[in-house]
Amino acid sequence: MSQATSPRVAQTRVARLPDGFGVRIDPRVRKFAAGRVLIGGSPTRMLKLAPAAAAMIEDGYLRVVDSRTAAVARRLLDSGVGNPRPTALPSSADVTVVIPVKDNPAGLRRLLQTTEGLEVIVVDDGSDVPVVPPARGRVRVLRHEDSRGPAAARNTGLREATTQFVAFLDSDVVPRTGWLEAMLGHFSDPAVALVAPRIVALDPDNGALARYEHSRSSLDLGRREAPVVAGGPVSYVPSAAMIVRRDALAECGGFDESMQVAEDVDLCWRLQHGGWRLRYEPIARVAHDHRVRFRNWLVRKAFYGTGAAPLAARHPASVPPMAMSIWTLIACLAVAGCTRLGVLGALVSQVVTLVRLRRMFTELDHPTRIAMVLTAQSFAGGLWQLASAVCRHYWPLTLVASLFSSKVRRAAVAFAVAEGIWDWYGHREDGGLDPVRFVLYKRLDDLAYGAGLWKGAFDARDAAALVPDIRT
Repeated sequence: MSQATSPRVAQTRVARLPDGFGVRIDPRVRKFAAGRVLIGGSPTRMLKLAPAAAAMIEDGYLRVVDSRTAAVARRLLDSGVGNPRPTALPSSADVTVVIPVKDNPAGLRRLLQTTEGLEVIVVDDGSDVPVVPPARGRVRVLRHEDSRGPAAARNTGLREATTQFVAFLDSDVVPRTGWLEAMLGHFSDPAVALVAPRIVALDPDNGALARYEHSRSSLDLGRREAPVVAGGPVSYVPSAAMIVRRDALAECGGFDESMQVAEDVDLCWRLQHGGWRLRYEPIARVAHDHRVRFRNWLVRKAFYGTGAAPLAARHPASVPPMAMSIWTLIACLAVAGCTRLGVLGALVSQVVTLVRLRRMFTELDHPTRIAMVLTAQSFAGGLWQLASAVCRHYWPLTLVASLFSSKVRRAAVAFAVAEGIWDWYGHREDGGLDPVRFVLYKRLDDLAYGAGLWKGAFDARDAAALVPDIRT
C-alpha cells in the first residue's frame, strides 16, 4: 500500500493519443466566441482554445491525425468537455478474467457460462466447499485455505495473470452481451488504466425494494459516460466489474488488502494520483444480483458508510459531505430559514457571485447572461447538496436540532421531501417505483448510510469524513 495521498495533486501521465482516435464534445458543453471558448465539464470550467485548435473541431468532433490534433484531443479529454471515441480495440485474447468467490457456487456457475473463450482465474477465498475447476473452458482455480477478503483474492488473481489486461468480475454478476468490447476500446488510449461498465439489476422486478435498487443502487453510476475523477459526478467505480491495465495496477500495489470496504474507491484514487486516466462506460452493462432482503439491504448500506473514514485518512479532503463556495452556502442556509431577511441575504450573496463570475467572462458575448446561468446552476447544486447532507450525512445532528426547533423541523421535512422527489425524477424508469415509495426507501437508504458514516468516524476516532469543503 502506498502512502496516503490526495487525488487532487495527481501528476498528469503524458501519453500521445493514437491516430484515428476521436473526441466528441459533450452535448451539455456551451460554446462561445466561434467555438474558441468552451464552458462545461464537472466541476464547470472554462476552456480557451487557440483559433487553430478550435478550427480542428468540426461539428463537435475531433479526429487525431497528427501530434497537434493529439494534443488538442488530450486537452479536451482532460478538461472533461470531450468524450473519447476510440476506433480500435485490443483483442479479447489479451484479457484474463479474475473471479474472487466465497461460498457462491450457483453464482459462479452462472458467471462462467458468460466467460467461455476467455482465460479465467477463479480465486476461492476459503469457501466451505472448495471450488472444483469445470471440465470445459480455460479456467484455473486458486485457493486461499482461510478467507482473506475480496481485495486479497483479486490480488492473488492479478499476480497469476500474464495478459496485458485483467477483468475483475464478482461471482454475483452476469455480463451482458458486448460488455468486453465496449470497454476494451478505451485502452487504445495508452494513458487509460481502468474502465468500468454500468452495473444494472439482474432481477429488477422482484418487489418494491428490488425496483428501488434497480433505479438507485449504490453500484449503478448512471446513464452518462464520464471520466472517473475524485470530486466529479463519477468519483469512483465499484470493483464488482472493471477492467484494468495489469502493469498499471501492479505499479500502484494492487488492492489494499487491509481495507474491508471502499478498497475499490481507494484503488481508483491511487491510480488517478499516479497520473492514469479512468473511464466509466455505461454502454457496457453488467447485471448484479442485488441484495433485496430488507435487513441485509440496510446492513449493506451502513457497511458502505463505514468506508468514508478510512478513505478520508488515506486521501485527505476527498470525501466531504458538501463541497461549495462560502457564498453559495450562505445563500442556501439563508433560503432554508424561510424568512424575509434570509431571502434578502441569499439574494445579496448570489449578486456577489454573479459579479465575480461576470468578471471571468468579460471577453465573451453576453457575459451577464452566462454569469447568471452559472450562478443559478451553482445555487441549485448547492441547495441540493445541503438537502442531501442534512438527510444523509448529518441526519443525527438534524434529528437533535429538530427536537428543539420547529423551524429546523420544518426545514428538515421540506428538504427530505423535496430532495427525495428530485432524486426520483432524475432516476425514474419505466416500471419503477412511484414517488412516495421511492422517497421512503431513499430516506431509509440515507439513514443507514449516515449511521455507518458516523460509526466509521467514531471507530476511527477521526471526524475528517464529516468535514465539509467550503471554499472562499
